[in-house]
Amino acid sequence: MKRQPSERRPVDEFSIRSRILIPHLPGCHVMTQTILQSALIVLALHVSAGSITAEDDFHVLQCHTNYQTPLIPGSEFTVHQPDRPQPPRVIPGDMKSQTPPSDAIVLFDGRSLEHFQTTKWTMRDGLIIAGAGPLVTEGAFGDCQLHVEWRTPDPPTDNPMNAGNSGIFLMQKYELQVFDSYTCKIYADGSAGAIYGQTPPLVNACRPPGKWQTFDVFFRAPKFDGEQLVSPARITVLHNGVFVQVNTEILGPTRHQKSLPYERHPDRMPILFQGHGSPVAYRNIWVRDLASSNNSTKE
Repeated sequence: MKRQPSERRPVDEFSIRSRILIPHLPGCHVMTQTILQSALIVLALHVSAGSITAEDDFHVLQCHTNYQTPLIPGSEFTVHQPDRPQPPRVIPGDMKSQTPPSDAIVLFDGRSLEHFQTTKWTMRDGLIIAGAGPLVTEGAFGDCQLHVEWRTPDPPTDNPMNAGNSGIFLMQKYELQVFDSYTCKIYADGSAGAIYGQTPPLVNACRPPGKWQTFDVFFRAPKFDGEQLVSPARITVLHNGVFVQVNTEILGPTRHQKSLPYERHPDRMPILFQGHGSPVAYRNIWVRDLASSNNSTKE
């Protein structure tokens, strides 16, 4: 699919005022919360003013689904509800590949898959190419900061449901969706940057297929007392430098067409990258283990 230089057109007005109220983050400095809230308020004003534009080659494909799925807890929407409002479009600025900080565990730097379990995924030209089955880290993590760079195939697929489809499962249970949400319009909770089947991203900050993209993630693992859930997992995500999740509560393990309750699991588990039949490329993957930090928040 050849894309021509596109004219820009305003997106429909879309209010996200109801989604910018940020609850208290345990262990998070008040100034940090204020900055996050201010950033989202500015974003809402830009969207409502119609100053954010979309491209003519945006959403040229569309997924059509008719799932019979349960309500998402605490929501008026069902899992994968097709008419759930789409996140408004934000065109991200240019970004360069980010060098890992000194305390990061570098999971992939283009040289080997030594930090991953045996997999059918392959390496090519210093990149990881998604294959059949998953790619799972050897190490296990709880609270963490994760940086991942990824690229969806160009030309994009003609199969909308498999358009750059992959995913990053924190603790092998909680999926941050990887998807070509530039080319393909899918149900909102399946968009790139969504907590799959639960919470759509605040905005669609996807780049076109063939362009490198970044996820920068702050993840707090759920806490259990025996079999009882004490505090749910929470996640903050920047997609290409744009906030798409801010202290979002993860409602339980994510699963296609399902809404699942929490079940006790270890404090640390591997990170899983999902294979979904699309040759999504990955590079520059690193993680900071915040659970072992001297400054880690204790509850």
